Amino acid sequence: MNDFVGTSTLVRLALRRDRVLIPLWVVVFAVTAAGSAAASIEVFPDVQSRVDAANTTNSSPALLSLYGRIFDPTSLGEVSLFKLINFGALLVGLLAAIIVNRHTRGEEENGRLELLSAGVLGRYAALAAALIVASGTVIALGLVSALGLIGAGLPAVGSFAFGLTWIAAGLAFAGVSALVVQLTENARTASGLTAVVLGIAYVLRAIGDSSAGAEWVSWLSPIGWTQQIRPFAGDRFVVALLPIALTVVLVAAAIALLRRRDIGAGLVRPRPGPPVAARSLRSPLALAWRLQRGALYGWSAAFLLLGLIVGNIASNVDGFVTSESAKDLVQKLGGVNGITDAFLATETGLLGLLASAFGIQAALRLRSEETSLRAEPLLATGVTRTRWLSSHVLIALAGTTALAVLGGLGTGISSGAELGNMGNQVPRLLAASLVQLPATWLVTAIVILLFGALPRLVTAAWFLYGAFLLVGQFGSVFNLPDSVQKLSPYAHTPRLPGGDFTATPVIWLLAITAALTLAGYATFRRRDIG
Repeated sequence: MNDFVGTSTLVRLALRRDRVLIPLWVVVFAVTAAGSAAASIEVFPDVQSRVDAANTTNSSPALLSLYGRIFDPTSLGEVSLFKLINFGALLVGLLAAIIVNRHTRGEEENGRLELLSAGVLGRYAALAAALIVASGTVIALGLVSALGLIGAGLPAVGSFAFGLTWIAAGLAFAGVSALVVQLTENARTASGLTAVVLGIAYVLRAIGDSSAGAEWVSWLSPIGWTQQIRPFAGDRFVVALLPIALTVVLVAAAIALLRRRDIGAGLVRPRPGPPVAARSLRSPLALAWRLQRGALYGWSAAFLLLGLIVGNIASNVDGFVTSESAKDLVQKLGGVNGITDAFLATETGLLGLLASAFGIQAALRLRSEETSLRAEPLLATGVTRTRWLSSHVLIALAGTTALAVLGGLGTGISSGAELGNMGNQVPRLLAASLVQLPATWLVTAIVILLFGALPRLVTAAWFLYGAFLLVGQFGSVFNLPDSVQKLSPYAHTPRLPGGDFTATPVIWLLAITAALTLAGYATFRRRDIG
């Protein structure tokens, strides 16, 4: 039998299953890039304003490590999009890896691939289909983003070079995921290993950009390679051959390993657990913690690091935004009293948005436990539906709270050390971070409601999250009506630090969160499992 027979069928199945998520993320990335370009035309109206901003960035190790170097200070395109080249490549690589993992190891772990393989299905069909879908997604994402940049008024050649940076990163990490899923029997472990590789790649690029004399280190990273395409600053398309060649090597290695293992098995066998569970595992909450603690540890470390970096950057923000239009834009996006507070308020809001992603991920674990048939045996014992549901809900809400605390502490400590007033900055930034929680919890509550009432549509929470992100972050830039902007829960959070705290919108957000959560509990108790 042909080893690739059935690939087209699996491609159609994967596209049907991801018919909401893939278009959503293509639109989110494209609109983010185009919106940043359109807004920056007003922010940097002349060459001198661009040079000033580029010099500030290139002289700040914190900015260089977070975003990367600006190679042409006079280029409107590069100054406008330098934040998205490397950070966007990281996110696109993560998206491609998730798609590959979902349609390979994820399908093996839940037993669906073995069922399909009982028919006419080639050994390599699932891997080939996952790579086709992931590659098609990142290629579409890159091309649509390039067209959006052209529509925003940037040069066509540089726009396509920018799109190529995202495409190349996505292809490379799709290959990484294809290799990693051959090693372990668990989809979560495969995701974690891929995330580690992504993190190492980003750190290597950061070291190369921020350390004098160590520029060569960034060439050890696929993200560093994509940066060297240099969109709007030379447009070196030939550099894309490096990540593409890496993708070919990784896919070939994945196929070779796939040939040597059984369906459902990994080359690295999992360590068997003890025959009797520890007392600390003898409750639904303990089990939920055990299942989700690894992800929370990773998110916590990332939030603390992001907070420290954001606080460090805050001390240089006056030099970064030199024109009056730039200051007006930053204040429009979240500030009220002073450009530094405006920047901190904007970045704190972004940390709140990121914390919501963890809340969604943690709450969605309810559905994965249910569909993988691990919830039903628990509920067949003395564990009630309410206790089981509450265990994961508590992890989601407590986890987002912990992330807000860590992000606020990191930002306050770093900015306080730079500005010389840590005793004032830490409580201010901690309060600014915590005030984002009602909106974050509301998004988590939407997942709980969907899980209880419409479990098959629970992943639509990611669609709503993307819509809230676009409206909340770019509504003012795109001059959307105020009524549309207020559809996002993030539009109702007080803009701190520097703004006035108003309790009324916070109370309303908490009340809506409680109502949605209770509705999710009520509907879950009345529906069938599965």
